[in-house]
Amino acid sequence: MTINGRAAETLATIDVINPATGDLVGCAPDCTIEQLDAAVAAARRAFPGWRATPIAERRAAVARVGEVLSTHADAFARLFTSEQGRPLAKVYEEILGAAFWCQTIANQDIPVEVNEDTPERRSETRYVPIGVVGGIVPWNFPILLGIWKIAPALLTGNTVVIKPSPFTPLCMLKLAELVRDHLPPGVFNVVSGGDALGPWMTAHPGIDKISFTGSTATGRRVMESAAANLKRLTLELGGNDAAIVLPDVDVATVAPQLFWSAFGNSGQICVATKRLYIHADIYDQMAAALVDCANSHKVGNGFDLEVALGPIQNRVQFNRVRDLIADARQSGLRFLTGGEVPDGPGNFVPVTLVDNPPEDSRVVQEEAFGPVLPLLKFTDIDDVVARANASEYGLGGAVWSADEAKAAEIAARLDTGTVWINQPPYIMPWTPFGGHKQSGVGVENGLSGILEYTVPQTISIKRNAA
Repeated sequence: MTINGRAAETLATIDVINPATGDLVGCAPDCTIEQLDAAVAAARRAFPGWRATPIAERRAAVARVGEVLSTHADAFARLFTSEQGRPLAKVYEEILGAAFWCQTIANQDIPVEVNEDTPERRSETRYVPIGVVGGIVPWNFPILLGIWKIAPALLTGNTVVIKPSPFTPLCMLKLAELVRDHLPPGVFNVVSGGDALGPWMTAHPGIDKISFTGSTATGRRVMESAAANLKRLTLELGGNDAAIVLPDVDVATVAPQLFWSAFGNSGQICVATKRLYIHADIYDQMAAALVDCANSHKVGNGFDLEVALGPIQNRVQFNRVRDLIADARQSGLRFLTGGEVPDGPGNFVPVTLVDNPPEDSRVVQEEAFGPVLPLLKFTDIDDVVARANASEYGLGGAVWSADEAKAAEIAARLDTGTVWINQPPYIMPWTPFGGHKQSGVGVENGLSGILEYTVPQTISIKRNAA
């Protein structure tokens, strides 16, 4: 681990398993409560100095984190595929994307707002750092979603303690090792561990803010734990995103885009299309095109250059997805493709398309977070909007139509934080991203996301008072 700018070993370790083979990749440190205390204490000691560091130097430091990712992209890629499973060619998108995120966030300005400027008074609001930020990073995007927390926190003058997922800790541990000489001691700490470490962090009195990405169920527990000392929170949680496809689309053009919007990263994306509503007039044609897409992409070990879709990252999630498919089969639902999960050491699930299941079926109501997609017919716009909105989640959604104005009208009626029109999910560092309803609290990215790592301070001066 990295604590106070130095390597920190542990007596206990956790196994890191290759999800494509079941083999042991390596062992990661299992942080003790005393070591977490040391990391938080180091971050607290470093905070006053880092807060006072000119923003130009903080910008440069964030940019250097991105440079480290770019410089060592090949080494990170092989480590990434070993622990996460994603095909090697797709891994570079995340690594270089995270480097791009660092460069872009480093160039953002932190505003100073002038509220009043008269001969009698000047009032301005500035945004100051919160203190020590605890970042809890998931296993589906173990580098990029870590950078979503690290870059804005450091830019705004906070110090950080980052916890990667116990399923994918190696890349983040390596990143911290490589940037030790680029940041003052205590500014950037990375600890890894098992199930106890996250709750220790969320309850820790020395951590001022938690930024968590993960399931809604765990997010509720994070919020409950953080309430003890009123920690600031950013929670990016689950989604059961609906896409609505109108009958005027060109099926041959749209089908491949719909396929990847649902099955990129083997469906392990919070904003993946998880419910696909297709107008009845083109349902059969679109379903056939999606089956063709599924049959043309190989599922397998990410180190095989012919593979497009890797395994489910961990056995816990694999069993959840397998159970969802088994429930669909037991309920008599029809599979257009897939539906048979092979035995073997790897966590492989074939692309599975379910043909027009009932709205109340588990495969529609639950977030699969795997390569399982229900295709659902609709004929009436009001009906499909109501069905799309009938979820506890509200992270993302999509509308596909040749009529952009009509698509925009439908998009405005969806109860989600983001709606994409005629495109798969598109997220950039300059665009705020957050969820409605049970999909989260706060936002990430954009100026709004940067300001999540600050608190406003208003200074009001009465002129000529002396």
